Amino acid sequence: MGENVFSPLRTLIVPGLNNSGPGHWQTHWQLRYPHFERVEQVCWDTPELLVWSEQLRQSLLSDNRPTLIAAHSFGCLATVHCANSGAPNLIGALLVAPADPEKFGLEKVLLGARLHCPSIVVGSTDDPWMASDRAIYWASQWGSEFVNAGALGHINAESDLGHWEFGLLQIQRLISAARG
Repeated sequence: MGENVFSPLRTLIVPGLNNSGPGHWQTHWQLRYPHFERVEQVCWDTPELLVWSEQLRQSLLSDNRPTLIAAHSFGCLATVHCANSGAPNLIGALLVAPADPEKFGLEKVLLGARLHCPSIVVGSTDDPWMASDRAIYWASQWGSEFVNAGALGHINAESDLGHWEFGLLQIQRLISAARG
């Protein structure tokens, strides 16, 4: 997928707990597309929804270009929370292997939260952080399309996906939907 597909859009990478290391598809995407920006967290090993959501909101406010988000795990929960609170410039969200809000005591906070832009939840049939039926449920709650990626675990570095072309195709679908 050529870089011109993303222009003039801004793409934010929103990792989960402990950031995304060198083998993670998010890091591969940033190396392949250097203009992709990673949202940094104050403390990568402390999953505080309000803090993470605010960091994302500040990133969105720092640039007025239309923005796509590619989030993973707890970063998905921060994205949903931020988007539900009126995230500026957000035109699409790819939520890959979201962590189950129940595991963090966030069910009530995220129940009824909606993304007001095209969004896709990509889940795995054997994700230890969110069972497939739960991912389908949460996608519905958030107003997102659900896409089953098969048996890929937590869709992280251990899944050995490299540039993960399937995920990039989902980003392309979001771009098309946003352009309407």
